[in-house]
Amino acid sequence: MTPTPDPLVLDIGGMTCASCANRIEKKLGKIDGVEASVNYATERATIRPAADADPAASAELLADPARFVSTVEDLGYRATVRPSVAERTRAASREAHAQTPSEHGGMHAGHGMSEHDMGGHSGGDMAGHDHGFSFADGAKEADDAELRDLKHRLIGSVILSVPVILMAMIPALQFTNWQWLSLALAAPVITWAAWPFHRGTWINLKHGAATMDTLVSVGTGAAFLWSLYALFFGTAGHPGMTHGFELTVNPGSVDGAGNIYLEVAAGVIMFILAGRYFEKRSKKQSGAALRALMELGAKEVTVLRGDASGDAPATEARIPIGELRVGDRFVVRPGEKIATDGVVESGASAVDASMLTGESVPVEVAPGDPVTGATVNASGRLVVRASRVGSDTQLAQMARLVEDAQSSKAAAQRLADRISGVFVPIVILIAIGTLVTWLLIGASPAAAFTAAVAVLIIACPCALGLATPTALLVGTGRGAQLGILISGPEILESTRKVDTIVLDKTGTVTSGRMALAEAIPAAGEDRAELLRIAGALEAGSEHPIAQAIAAGARESDPALPEVESFRNAPGTGASGVVDGRAVLVGREALLGDWAVTIPAELAAAKAAEEAKGRTAVLVAWDGVARGVVSVSDRVKPTSAEAIRQLRELGLEPVLLTGDHETVAREVAREVGIDRVIAGVMPADKVEVVRGLQAEGKRVAMVGDGVNDAAALAQADLGLAMGTGTDAAIAAADITLVRGDLMGAVDAIRLSRRTLGTIYGNLFWAFAYNVAAIPLAALGLLTPMIAGAAMAFSSVFVVGNSLRLRRFRSVTKG
Repeated sequence: MTPTPDPLVLDIGGMTCASCANRIEKKLGKIDGVEASVNYATERATIRPAADADPAASAELLADPARFVSTVEDLGYRATVRPSVAERTRAASREAHAQTPSEHGGMHAGHGMSEHDMGGHSGGDMAGHDHGFSFADGAKEADDAELRDLKHRLIGSVILSVPVILMAMIPALQFTNWQWLSLALAAPVITWAAWPFHRGTWINLKHGAATMDTLVSVGTGAAFLWSLYALFFGTAGHPGMTHGFELTVNPGSVDGAGNIYLEVAAGVIMFILAGRYFEKRSKKQSGAALRALMELGAKEVTVLRGDASGDAPATEARIPIGELRVGDRFVVRPGEKIATDGVVESGASAVDASMLTGESVPVEVAPGDPVTGATVNASGRLVVRASRVGSDTQLAQMARLVEDAQSSKAAAQRLADRISGVFVPIVILIAIGTLVTWLLIGASPAAAFTAAVAVLIIACPCALGLATPTALLVGTGRGAQLGILISGPEILESTRKVDTIVLDKTGTVTSGRMALAEAIPAAGEDRAELLRIAGALEAGSEHPIAQAIAAGARESDPALPEVESFRNAPGTGASGVVDGRAVLVGREALLGDWAVTIPAELAAAKAAEEAKGRTAVLVAWDGVARGVVSVSDRVKPTSAEAIRQLRELGLEPVLLTGDHETVAREVAREVGIDRVIAGVMPADKVEVVRGLQAEGKRVAMVGDGVNDAAALAQADLGLAMGTGTDAAIAAADITLVRGDLMGAVDAIRLSRRTLGTIYGNLFWAFAYNVAAIPLAALGLLTPMIAGAAMAFSSVFVVGNSLRLRRFRSVTKG
């Protein structure tokens, strides 16, 4: 049976609105044997075999992307093939290795695995990789060039347009022949700066479509051409000309060309270029989540070469992670990241897997236990046999989860783009109809053309173009002041609809760091002395639990005594001599090895601490058990209040964690959460979010770890703690710099307020057009009044948006 081929993904450049994506999707979908989906937000086209297609034929078709690239380019857009996750990780791994400085006779110092380490294919075929990676480079360069071009056009339009607008609106600035200076300044704006709009209009025209580009180009073009007519063939070019103020068009007037509308054309271009530039800049970050994942692990690994049976000594060799193969044995020293998924062959240690699983307590591993790539070896030397490499590793699978979730998230269809598809041709028809009707009723050609131009100018989407970007800029600017980073307008729609908020436990509701919770002395023992002795011994260990106990002890007694004859007992605890006492700190097994009896009261105290979700250890010296010390991941002080306020916003909180059920339930009880889902792995988190969405819920997700990245991307709204990993932040829609849940409350409130402002702006912009177009067609508005009305609509939209500056955080009043 022929396997189903992988989808072909194209990076698309040059799309300006959602209708562009729809047109590309329809064109690609007409190719036999495939179905296409184009995401405007991520600027990607995903092409898969059609459900009824022959897999072999589809595989052959998808293996040659040239046809799909040329189809997109024939429509006037750019297309480059996006390499697969495995290809990108292999490429980045080799690139990182090539840049790593050599030390000690060629041994490289770096020891981690980049997710590009995921790259090494077992028996991997590297063919096609370089080609694919160069495609990605080409797409990035094209994207950067487009952003730079937009920036240059925006700067130029601002410098040239502002004087034109000021001269037109302030009579005191209308010196003799000012109109010719306006023409000199406005002409480059309307031609060079507005070229992307004119080009888009021409491309759309060839395919019988109309978008915002069409409306901008036709409206500004009409204003500019009429101004040229008025300057060269009318009275507007005469010295001493000033803007008149006529309320209506006189059908019998032969001089309808006494005014120019250069400020209208230049202002529209300037404002809409600004909106498009900021939109493009935010989209540029769409691939950041995967790049953050790819930079997570080690770039090199120390492999053992030689006889694994021990008959001959094995030698160590440092190699790029991309050269690692299934079955290879590699060494992981304390503090190093585990290079890839495998099974421990020798050694014992504690492994910090919090980056992948969210488990706050390190996991003890011994021979035979599985380990995961990119987790950190906290203590002890391990020899691991690789079981999965390249695209099969858990880290690579997480990268695919993030990419799939991002690709499948539908872009919010902007209201302006949806309506413009019908609005633009209707306005043009009304303008033509106005011209013809006025001529038929005997009006002069100048009057007829004046009325038609008034229709086009009154319909020119200045307020429409400002409605979203101004509210977004003010709202996001205010958010940045409050430590809330909103990535784009699509996100705001999600905040209005969400009704469920999924909270990762570790690092989100809790601090994510182990801390001393309790020290319980046995009968007749002193608590301070118990903590001092236990802290002194644990200060000699690098284990995270030991470090938490030592840090807690130092808070009470900064001058802890020295430890002698320290010995680490992997998996059970530690022993040593403190103040002449033989001290043990660890599990029951350690005390049992030293024949120390555990009293029932201490066993009960330890069980009680563990029932609260804490990690508890026993302390003994001189052959007698002296007490119990416990550590836990503490709840952040603002979490309970934040959850109460989230409920007030209409959101049901759900605690989701990779930790044990007992730990999760205790945390949930403390902060007031009823629903708990514990013990989940990264892929399970995505499934939990999908399951809630399948129930009809609109889900927000708050997290901070790599393990949350895919779930953040899958959720209808993803919020990442700024104190978390780059992968989580890049995958999220909103980043909370403050690092506590009160930021999530503020983020949702601010986003909803900003969205409401955008809707108000859009309503005004469309209502203004709908009401004003008939007035212009009837001759009740001259083009100048139409321009003034449009300017007023813009002022209203900006003023309405500026009200967002008064938004206040719930934590600061």
